[in-house]
Amino acid sequence: MSVLKSNVLLLITAAIWGLAFVAQRVGMDYVGPFTFNGVRFFLGSLSLIPLIFYFRGDAQNSRREFKSAVVPGIIAGTVLFGGVSLQQVGLVYTTAGKAAFITGLYVVLVPLISILLGRKIGVSSLLGSVLATGGLYLLCIKETLTVNYGDMLQLIGAFFWAVHILIIGYYSRRVDALKLSCFQFFVCSALSMAVALVTETIVWADILAAYIVILYGGICSTGIAYTLQVVAQKYAPPVNAAIIMSMETVFAAIGGFLILQERMSGTEIFGCALMLSGMLAAQIGSLRKDKAEEAHPGCRDSTNITI
Repeated sequence: MSVLKSNVLLLITAAIWGLAFVAQRVGMDYVGPFTFNGVRFFLGSLSLIPLIFYFRGDAQNSRREFKSAVVPGIIAGTVLFGGVSLQQVGLVYTTAGKAAFITGLYVVLVPLISILLGRKIGVSSLLGSVLATGGLYLLCIKETLTVNYGDMLQLIGAFFWAVHILIIGYYSRRVDALKLSCFQFFVCSALSMAVALVTETIVWADILAAYIVILYGGICSTGIAYTLQVVAQKYAPPVNAAIIMSMETVFAAIGGFLILQERMSGTEIFGCALMLSGMLAAQIGSLRKDKAEEAHPGCRDSTNITI
């Protein structure tokens, strides 16, 4: 798979996640945040089981792949649980616009953490991160930028999202994508339901009443989108993946315009344009490298992680 194809998969992921904001907002009218996450990630895990059996291959190899995906799945699922939980709880104390902006700061945190880990970052990726962050601000912030308890939760959550992207970038090259996704969904679901049992009242009638948005959140936003992320990040540098996936905010705004009849101001439209510019700028270096590797296939090192 080329870098260009992996970028397309990540863009599809961002579109699914962006439109899922509508489903998540409606779902909160019926059930608590931990119940919602617990059910949707459980559905996401179940949705992958038929695919795992379909592509299982021989029994010995399948068992080996399952074993190799257990620990990465636990690690990724625990970090994923931290990100989605802090995001949902933080929304109780802050506005959706500020939450989207602060969460999207993973687009800056990923390259910063990568640099701290001693990995080289291309100029085009750094430029893309700056443009995307500026676009996020213009698109999301519609009020005075102050910091409250909910904002701090979102900021901590942004670190979890950044770490999750780096974890997926690492393990997607080492274990089977479907099995990694299935395990991380199951772990996230188990942790979410454990908290829900303690902090929320679970009413099955309410879950059934929200079945449409829960199915979308479970099968599309979780089962399909997160799995596409794992598959695509096997070939896309994590910094570029973060920039492309931050486009979910743009798709959320488009979804609000088309579905909820929300209107976008000139500033918000300019913010979308900046984010698109950042995404395109980040691809310059990757596409050049992809062309060079196609011309000299022997130079590609499948075991090396390039960011």
